[in-house]
Amino acid sequence: MNHLGLITKREFLNKVKNKSFILMTFLSPLIMVGVFTLVYYLTQLNNDKVRTISVLDESQLFADEFVDTKNTKYDLLESVSLDTAKKIVQEAGTYGLLYIPKGASVDAIADKIKFFSEDSPSLIVMDKIEDKIEEKARNIKLKNSGLDAEIVNSLKVKISTNLETFEGEKTSKIGSGLKLAAGGIAGYLLFMFIIIYGNMIMRSVIEEKTSRIIEVIISSVKPIQLLLGKIFGTSLAGITQFLIWVVLGGILLSIIPAIFGIDVVGSQVEQQQEMLNQVANNSAAQDKMGMLFQEIQNLPLANLIVMFIFFFIGGYLLYASLYAAIGAAVDNETDTQQFMLPIIMPLMLAIYVGFFTVIENPHGTVSQVFSYIPFTSPVVMLMRIPFGVPIWQQLISLALLFGTFFLTVLFAAKIYRVGILMYGKKPSYKELIKWLKY
Repeated sequence: MNHLGLITKREFLNKVKNKSFILMTFLSPLIMVGVFTLVYYLTQLNNDKVRTISVLDESQLFADEFVDTKNTKYDLLESVSLDTAKKIVQEAGTYGLLYIPKGASVDAIADKIKFFSEDSPSLIVMDKIEDKIEEKARNIKLKNSGLDAEIVNSLKVKISTNLETFEGEKTSKIGSGLKLAAGGIAGYLLFMFIIIYGNMIMRSVIEEKTSRIIEVIISSVKPIQLLLGKIFGTSLAGITQFLIWVVLGGILLSIIPAIFGIDVVGSQVEQQQEMLNQVANNSAAQDKMGMLFQEIQNLPLANLIVMFIFFFIGGYLLYASLYAAIGAAVDNETDTQQFMLPIIMPLMLAIYVGFFTVIENPHGTVSQVFSYIPFTSPVVMLMRIPFGVPIWQQLISLALLFGTFFLTVLFAAKIYRVGILMYGKKPSYKELIKWLKY
């Protein structure tokens, strides 16, 4: 395969010198960071908004529960009728009016509480108001029943089961979430890379086929060399673009917020300080925080990173060869739709199994089987690794993946060899099978 290096270099340079490739390489991080900054800015505006809510409590039971917070102010109205209170609120232009009528009992009052406003109120605001009223109403009912609310609350027992392996290693439910997140991010990154750059390979093959350039190239190069060269060259271009996105994204995230006066760092520091203060005053929170750090340390990060690289390479090369074969079989992107479903379905199935089966039983039969099937193993195995998968299982899965890749390249090269020179006809699955026999 003495021409493979030249073809790979040609494909790589052809991609990175393309104007649209260069434009999207530098424009995509700008768009993504711009959208992120805009969303953060709008969220900050919404969080900084102070709502004033007027409260007319004719029952005189709940008024003390409404204490001002950073974003919500309560204006307690007294000795006024409901109609007068409505006029006061409308003239003042406040957020709304909470009306609590008199009643013979708490239950009678509960069904008659109303909130008046010009527009539909926020669900979060209403939930907070209802929580305040419900807690107070519950304590009142306990008191009327001759029970002390504090004693009743002290009788509640919160069970938090300590998880531990037979070897003595402590785990927790927090750890399960972290493991799912670590594996899920790795699997999703691979899924997106396959979709984006697999389509790039397919379009590249279609363009060369329709421009008839391929007829000149194929006369001096074997189809399998051309196929692999396209896959490797486009893959290198994709990795280069991805690395540029990461670097530019990091730079822009530090520059753009400063330009628009959005103090992301200061806001994060303030939130972290507030969280630390809460943790310092809460022993349960301290235990959870300690467990979180312990679970992060217990994650097999080195194993996950190394295997991510291998499964990333193997999974991408496997699907890239299929995308290239589809590009060679058709004349335009419209005709590719009938062949895309068999490629997309295993990827979608892998994501489904990963998020709905692995978290439930990472070492169950379904999870293990799909972590060995080459078309789903790159995603499923990456999501299983944080839960602890023996190295020998990972190596078997890798061997099956790369072995399937080499077989797929041979079959794809046969389709590529025949389809690359055929024009004006949309092949069927039956014809593709015939091409494999040539």
